[in-house]
Amino acid sequence: MVLDKKRGHIDPILSFFAQPFTRVDPDVFTWIALVFSMIAGAFFYLSTPENEETYVYLLLASLFIFLNGLFDAIDGKIAKITKKTSKHGDFLDHALDRYADIFIVGGIALSSWCDIRIGLFALIGMFLTSYMGTQAQAVGYKRVYGGILGRADRLALLIFIPIIQYILFEADIIMIYDFTLIEWSMVYLAIMGNITALQRFVSTLRYFKKEKK
Repeated sequence: MVLDKKRGHIDPILSFFAQPFTRVDPDVFTWIALVFSMIAGAFFYLSTPENEETYVYLLLASLFIFLNGLFDAIDGKIAKITKKTSKHGDFLDHALDRYADIFIVGGIALSSWCDIRIGLFALIGMFLTSYMGTQAQAVGYKRVYGGILGRADRLALLIFIPIIQYILFEADIIMIYDFTLIEWSMVYLAIMGNITALQRFVSTLRYFKKEKK
């Protein structure tokens, strides 16, 4: 949620990148963002402590997560600039975002850097967070973006943690208190994701309570 509050400061930058592509259908960028997430997940899956120094898969994964986030933001900005916002585009964007989450965090969960059980809990936290936000709108409330950990915060974490993990690896530091740094980040996503989902759940219940009065 921290980065979501900074959206007003980021909008001019997104407008700068989006302006040259106003003739392109925004959905094209939505699909390209998904492809970038698939590539990022594949690099996570392929990365191991044995081959990382040679292939720098963690750094490549970080790069493609950044590209995923950039293109995911640009599609909405293009739609607003060209006045092509639609329910179809909104649905496509949110649906493919969930698939992107699966590819990225799933790739981490299946990698040598993370216990699959920890990765599974991180996925659960992310999906519950997104579900609570959109389900609130589906039952008559607004779409809820509040809470500790929004998608922008998750992406920022997933961009920087692999870079730091790589730096630690180069310093011959792989485990920190029996977990890799990537595993610790997944633990954080799992805990904060579920707390965020609970916050959105409570927020929606309060809305219905007010509606009854």
